[in-house]
Amino acid sequence: MRLPLRRVMLVLAIIGLGVATYLTIIHYAGIKPACTAGTSCIKVQSSVWSKLDGVPVALLGLIGYIGITASLLTPDREETRLATLGLTLVGCAFSGYLTYRELFSIHAICEWCASSAVILTLLFISAAYRYVTVSDTPALAAPAPLPPKGKAARSAGAARGSRTKART
Repeated sequence: MRLPLRRVMLVLAIIGLGVATYLTIIHYAGIKPACTAGTSCIKVQSSVWSKLDGVPVALLGLIGYIGITASLLTPDREETRLATLGLTLVGCAFSGYLTYRELFSIHAICEWCASSAVILTLLFISAAYRYVTVSDTPALAAPAPLPPKGKAARSAGAARGSRTKART
């Protein structure tokens, strides 16, 4: 289960990387985003919430997706799974905040931003599942069964003892 989940997460991260790259390019190029929802994407991309301290949110997303992708490409250890979980948690939380702003402050939904929010949510859920279920320690062998107790054990022991005495 470890390898297929990690591959699925890597595919999701690369798709998110593509979305964030596109949004970053259109921001710096001054191009209007392709949007099937009319001017919603333009409204979101040009809002006051499209930048954080002057840094485009799309660029922050791109950096986040690069970090998530890098954490998935490094050797699979508990520390890298924790890094992936932390990065996806921060990304999912920030994306949730931005979605809140889209709904209640901007009153428009950018389909690119919404797709990134869905990707980050899926990555976070997968990272949490992966962190909780995958272990670096090998599975321990099952302990040997205990000898039976009670009357049956005494009669079995007596039978073994009588056979031992008969041989000597």
